[in-house]
Amino acid sequence: MGVVLQIDKSSPFIGSLLVSQYVKKDFQLTIEWGKQNLVTTEGATFSTASSICRYLTRLAPGLCLYGNSAVEKTEVDYWLQFASEKLSCDSEFDNALLYLDRTLGSASYLVGAALTLADLSVWAALRVSAAWCNAVAARRVSSGTLNWFNLIASQAEVTEAIALLPGLKVTPTEQAKKEGQRDEGKFVDLPGAEKGNVVVRFPPEASGFLHIGHAKAALLNQYYQTTFDGKLIMRFDDTNPEKEKADFEKVILEDVKMLEIVPNVYSHTSDFFDRIAELCEKLLRDGKAYVDDSPAELMKQERDAREESKHRNNPVEKNCEMWREMVKGSGYGQECCVRAKIDMKSDNGALRDPVIFRCKTDEHVKTGFRYKVYPTYDFACPIVDSLEGVTHALRTTEYHDRDDQYHWFINALGLRQVHIWEYARLNMMNTVLSKRKLTWFVSEGLVDGWDDPRMPTVRGVLRKGMTVDGLKQFIVAQGGSRSVVMMEWDKIWAFNKKVIDPVAARFTALEKEGVVPVYVAQAEVSKKMTAKHPKNAEVGEKAVWMGPNILIDAADADTLEDGQVVTFINWGNLRIVSVTRRADGKVEKVTAELNLENTDYKRTSKLTWLADLNEAPLVPTVCVAFDNLISKAVLAKDDDWKSYISRDTRHETVMLGDPELRNLKKGEIIQLQRRGYYICDEPHAPVSRYTGKASPCVLFYIPDGKEMPQPTGTKGSSAAKATEVAKHAVGRQETVATNWKE
Repeated sequence: MGVVLQIDKSSPFIGSLLVSQYVKKDFQLTIEWGKQNLVTTEGATFSTASSICRYLTRLAPGLCLYGNSAVEKTEVDYWLQFASEKLSCDSEFDNALLYLDRTLGSASYLVGAALTLADLSVWAALRVSAAWCNAVAARRVSSGTLNWFNLIASQAEVTEAIALLPGLKVTPTEQAKKEGQRDEGKFVDLPGAEKGNVVVRFPPEASGFLHIGHAKAALLNQYYQTTFDGKLIMRFDDTNPEKEKADFEKVILEDVKMLEIVPNVYSHTSDFFDRIAELCEKLLRDGKAYVDDSPAELMKQERDAREESKHRNNPVEKNCEMWREMVKGSGYGQECCVRAKIDMKSDNGALRDPVIFRCKTDEHVKTGFRYKVYPTYDFACPIVDSLEGVTHALRTTEYHDRDDQYHWFINALGLRQVHIWEYARLNMMNTVLSKRKLTWFVSEGLVDGWDDPRMPTVRGVLRKGMTVDGLKQFIVAQGGSRSVVMMEWDKIWAFNKKVIDPVAARFTALEKEGVVPVYVAQAEVSKKMTAKHPKNAEVGEKAVWMGPNILIDAADADTLEDGQVVTFINWGNLRIVSVTRRADGKVEKVTAELNLENTDYKRTSKLTWLADLNEAPLVPTVCVAFDNLISKAVLAKDDDWKSYISRDTRHETVMLGDPELRNLKKGEIIQLQRRGYYICDEPHAPVSRYTGKASPCVLFYIPDGKEMPQPTGTKGSSAAKATEVAKHAVGRQETVATNWKE
């Protein structure tokens, strides 16, 4: 009989909801939304957060959420009390946080080596704590605790639970009607926005490939474009002739197309160079700008010391004369720049007479040598925003100090006002997003190019198996947050899994090294058609071949015992007759017999397998997994980032693939049963008449927000066991040459 968990809609026990998402996978559990938090069963009622969590956890002992020993169970009980008392009391919170920081300084989890009820309860208490939010904002939380908090938040079950909370997604009733509804964060309404009259813009610089941070900016602008039936302007910021390249404009347009973004207007800042120069001259004539020939270092020193330049009070005639030298590109003109005369005493450094025009003689990618003076981005941006009719300029919070400068230019030039709307920049752990640093990886040969799956570029993450829909859902789930946080990649991949799991065809592949033969008595060569996806018939069917000679993974073979009944997926139950081992203890071969009439699959181990037949040759396959290029989760400002570069980050495993894999196309996403999700990077090619070899099917592993899985023949699955298996799998990945014997 199942159990009903009732959650108070107005004041939900988040910890109970988190635990329920884990337990319901192993136990029939129904969640109902009402006016109180409780579980009633067998005449007993549990109504406190800790008692509900304890009861739910004990419904699924195989998950080991209550720990694996008496000591761990006692520790879990301690943390439950810690969450309900210490973290919930404002007067004790600071000391409790210090204790938490010390505990997590050298540990990934609060109890043992895997996630437990302790982690879920403490995380739930912090998530609703105003004191926690204040501590994070004040940077009083250690990196260890923050990393732990983000790790728990990135778990798929936690993401699913939080998405169920009223006000963050859909109502519980709507959730029950439509499972899998997209998570959606809270978006701040745009000030002064009117349906049909909103104009936003995405202004990349054509100096590199778009990365994941640019993708957030582009997708947020698209979100408001579609929400308000407005207009999106795609504008290339080409104010610096030294950086812009025509090739990068082309790839950025391709990247935007890959993101399925369709701007209404395409433009360049250079389209407005004449008008921007005219407005600069207006500031000079009005005494609101001046030309300065001070060396760059001196200018910096004066700005830091809040001292005025000797040219700040130049007569208008002098400024105009120096400006003409700049326009000509003369030797003296190249030593000059135009500065806005704002406030050298301001606490805001962006207002201390910023440079608005400089002299450059480089060839411009679009205008050639027509101009010798170019506006800075900060000066050109508000002008072009106003001239192009932009109503709302979306900018990351790092531009906050420049907002006053933006408005000063608008007011000083008498231009139409533009609303500025801030959002948090996307910061990813174990990642650098600087174009200079990403270019270094490419030039040093540490990656294969800008579309390498290890790169945080749009092309890189899409090649690794990220879907545009998954990326959009992740961006939408962040909402209009202005909180700057370090995000784990697992969070994005967990959203992506929701997109690919319902449509990814299921296939089988075995590690070629150490594969174990199984002889099945009385089995005949045959095939049957079965669904590619157990829950989605629209994915289609595949052929499953059977016969007396089959192959299984060595890890699975090692778990088999004489007389054991095992379920061979997509075939049925087989009885193990004998397991033959070599002197070193490794399994050499297995003999089995059909036991198909036995349809009891609940108590059996589940194995993946492939028939070794001439009628259906196995497909040579290479599975590739990637590690992070940066070994440190969060780089400090003073860190030498090159000291944290991982150089062994591509791991290949030679596989024997399902015969059906020969039909895979590039970019097709599948699931290898009990191994995870993969995207086809290189389809299989038959034997070449030139080389005499076949080209293997190359599959890139797609993270799903959890540890990389590895098949074993054991029954059940605990969090600790899954972690150990994943570590073992990663540890024995090795780079191999793809030399194939047909």
